[in-house]
Amino acid sequence: MNLLRPFVVAVGLAGPWIVPSAVAWDYEGHRAVNQVALASLPADFPAFVREPAAAERIAWLSSEADRWRSAPDLPARHCNAPDHYLDIEYLAMAGLDAATVSSFRYEFVVQYAQGRAAHPQNFAPIDPAQNSDRTREWPGFLPWTIAEYFGKLRGNFARLKVLEEMGTSDEIAQARASIVEMMGIMGHFLGDAAQPLHTTIHHNGWVGPNTNNYTTGRGFHSWIDSGFINRAKLDLAPLAAQARPAALLSLDARPDGRDPMFAHAMAFLQGQHRLVEPLYQLEAAGKLKAENNPPDAEAVDFIRQRVLTAGQMLGNLWLTAWRSAAPDGFLRGQLIRQKAAAEGAAAPARQTP
Repeated sequence: MNLLRPFVVAVGLAGPWIVPSAVAWDYEGHRAVNQVALASLPADFPAFVREPAAAERIAWLSSEADRWRSAPDLPARHCNAPDHYLDIEYLAMAGLDAATVSSFRYEFVVQYAQGRAAHPQNFAPIDPAQNSDRTREWPGFLPWTIAEYFGKLRGNFARLKVLEEMGTSDEIAQARASIVEMMGIMGHFLGDAAQPLHTTIHHNGWVGPNTNNYTTGRGFHSWIDSGFINRAKLDLAPLAAQARPAALLSLDARPDGRDPMFAHAMAFLQGQHRLVEPLYQLEAAGKLKAENNPPDAEAVDFIRQRVLTAGQMLGNLWLTAWRSAAPDGFLRGQLIRQKAAAEGAAAPARQTP
């Protein structure tokens, strides 16, 4: 989760919490998010996702999107990196409002590019040497990513519903494997969305005016993702036992014409964004110090609640995708035609009198 994005202004030196590597939330935290989501699903949710191999696959895939970041190929990094965050402050700097931006990714790209060009005074120059993957121009696309994955998963459930009625056992197995894959990967982005530092320009130390003297250390994000969790020896796996039942999200048409799932995703990010300053306040109050023994209870609860919040929202998304998926009519028509053709070919030829 430790994505390094452009700052509006330069930040200070790293704080004393720097850790050699960030591995906890990068895997264990993301894994726990997916496990909370699985535990939240109702008993009538398709049972195959709870089979041991499938459940383990869903948990393991929780960090797949971070593994993609290791690719040296710049086009892959250009495509993948901004999917993990949205620096919400950049929207206002470009004259945009999170409540009205388009739910279509590329329409938003145009909106943002136009807004950035119209308000150049709000943006620091981009150093080309630090922008080899050409991502520094953008604020991130996390809510679009979540909405897009939801649509893909709902499409997979739509196909499965037809195949379970009319398909072969191999086709059903393949469709179920695709659903497991999609559920696991999309869980990563809900885990990112619940980490407040994935919603802000202050993602790795406070930037700009700093009257409250919040930390500007470049290791702050890493410390929240993994350093504190490791030092406090937090076991996040038991959080699955605290999961509440997943709830359906409304997919009713909106008066503004925006995609309802995108609106849910954006609202979720805005909720986590409101926790950015409380997180910095925890650090300023000394509640995140490595030497605290035992670790501060308020800081521990903050981390645990982020994992639980992500898992609950992910469970809501999975449940809504399954329940709202109408059987794929195009696939049904194809299978009916294939069956009719096969039966026609197998029919015995009429004897000529």
